Amino acid sequence: METMERLMAIREIETLKARYFRCMDTKDWAGLEAVFTPDVITDFRDSTEPRDENLLIEGAARYVAALAPMLQPLLTVHHGHMPEIEITSATTATGIWAMEDKLWAPEGSALPWRALHGYGHYHERYQKRDGRWLISAIRLTRLRVDSA
Repeated sequence: METMERLMAIREIETLKARYFRCMDTKDWAGLEAVFTPDVITDFRDSTEPRDENLLIEGAARYVAALAPMLQPLLTVHHGHMPEIEITSATTATGIWAMEDKLWAPEGSALPWRALHGYGHYHERYQKRDGRWLISAIRLTRLRVDSA
């Protein structure tokens, strides 16, 4: 792959990740599902304490169907920083993103916190399908979570 093609691929993946964060925070569930391959593997088992085995899900539709009811009532802000993207072929890539998220629960929520501030990393794989880069695997690990 030529240098310009590699740089274009990296930029397209950065834009894809920005769309992921925006769709999640604006509760655009159809838009969020569209950033993934239909057969995406989502692994958020290590994003909670204690580890939750139910947070390993295969399939974009299944993942969004599980996520939407949890996040819909919350105000969320997600940021991704310092991407480390490696293009591994003309149609595959990997990436690691430092991340920070803030979540606020409404009054009367059954959640054990009113506010959560997390830090960690997204570990991802990407595939180019039909001319578009998509997330084919996503795993979140946490370094720290502050809650009140």
